[in-house]
Amino acid sequence: MGEKTNLEQMKEKLLRSKKSGVVRAGAEAVRQADEYCRDYKAFLNEAKTEREAVNYAIRHAEAAGFVPFDAGRTYQAGDKVYLNNRNKAIILAVFGKKPCAEGVRIAAAHIDSPRLDLKPNPLYEKTGLAFFDTHYYGGIKKYQWTTIPLALHGRIVKKDGSCVDIRLGEDEGDPQFCVTDLLPHLAGEQMQKPMAKAIDGENLDILIGSRPLGDDDGADSVKTNIMLLLNEKYGITEDDFVSADLSMVPAFRAADIGFDRSMIGSYGHDDRVCAYTSFTAALAVEHPEHTTVTVLTDKEEIGSEGNTGLQCDYLRHFIEDLAAMENVPAREVFRRSTCFSADVNAAYDPAYAFAYEENNSAYCNGGVVVTKYTGARGKSGTSDATAEFMGSVRRILDDAGVVWQTGELGRVDIGGGGTVAMYIANLNVDVVDVGVPVLSMHAPLEVVSKLDVFMTFRAFEAFFRS
Repeated sequence: MGEKTNLEQMKEKLLRSKKSGVVRAGAEAVRQADEYCRDYKAFLNEAKTEREAVNYAIRHAEAAGFVPFDAGRTYQAGDKVYLNNRNKAIILAVFGKKPCAEGVRIAAAHIDSPRLDLKPNPLYEKTGLAFFDTHYYGGIKKYQWTTIPLALHGRIVKKDGSCVDIRLGEDEGDPQFCVTDLLPHLAGEQMQKPMAKAIDGENLDILIGSRPLGDDDGADSVKTNIMLLLNEKYGITEDDFVSADLSMVPAFRAADIGFDRSMIGSYGHDDRVCAYTSFTAALAVEHPEHTTVTVLTDKEEIGSEGNTGLQCDYLRHFIEDLAAMENVPAREVFRRSTCFSADVNAAYDPAYAFAYEENNSAYCNGGVVVTKYTGARGKSGTSDATAEFMGSVRRILDDAGVVWQTGELGRVDIGGGGTVAMYIANLNVDVVDVGVPVLSMHAPLEVVSKLDVFMTFRAFEAFFRS
């Protein structure tokens, strides 16, 4: 190879690199990404609901030295604590060398994903078949949830306060469940409907059985038989469904995608991929300069409402407790703090190029994506990171050798979406969205690049060390 021409040198100096993220990362980083993602796939298989994600986080955090937070205690640099919010959200903190009055480093991801929730009175029988009635949770394409294997996850709380945890359909030999669909021979009218109307939400009911109790073929005999089986296995009655959080989620396991095994297909990458990467970064950081606060939150898919979502004040109260330990106003901590809102973005899909703007899209194998703003159309429902904070983020990632890219959520005016960034920004915190680009987002099977997953972990680790 000869020396570079002046034009080539100018392009290299002034223009953004168009090299593949795989090339920029190098062979060793690709190897590390493959290794890192083995444990990530295990997490995806174990933690398909927010309760399971919190249980996973507590178990691994305690093994790493984290203990339950006590606002009445005094903590030293390097101490590790966690706060469990109703078994559906969790905060983890590692105390830094500098006082909280100089700001904390926050990473906030959500651990809920689109699914089919059981209604309070779900069990019914019709024409000799038993079903669970469902209410879908989050933004889904309803037709994608028919004729795929489903598993039942969740908790039932009996009237006496005792709990029954259910996870059925995941292990070899378990029964599985499904939503039925109309055969194409009879679906002429259905297939003339717009996609959004082809499957009605009230028809997303789960097929769960067909055999009557004994030789009784009277009314509700199949339903009674199902309830008998549930009573024998879990000790519950139909009344117990009223006090339950039960969901149907895809039963398939996380798997490598492609001949080169460069990608992972799974349910729930949005947003458990950012939850896992920020969580493992929190475990990896010892004695940070600034206190790190990692939030794994619930309810983002339905607007972050409720007492386990980030519109609730539980994060603000935690920071207030940290501030009180130093006898400083919480507002001083917030205004000096920074946050990576750990959420995914849409990966450019050439099969649907009309939905994207190529120069401002995120790409698989482009590395972690930094999203300055999300929102819809005229940037509604978003936090728009300042130029000053974006400059700081660039410096953090480049200094750590992280492969990264920027991206918007599709073409202007075509749609859009939001993240928890706006709720943290409302606390007067500098915040930007940082996460993994995802193909087929919100589908029962989503796809991510292993390199992007690993670079997202590296990004959170660098941020926590900054």
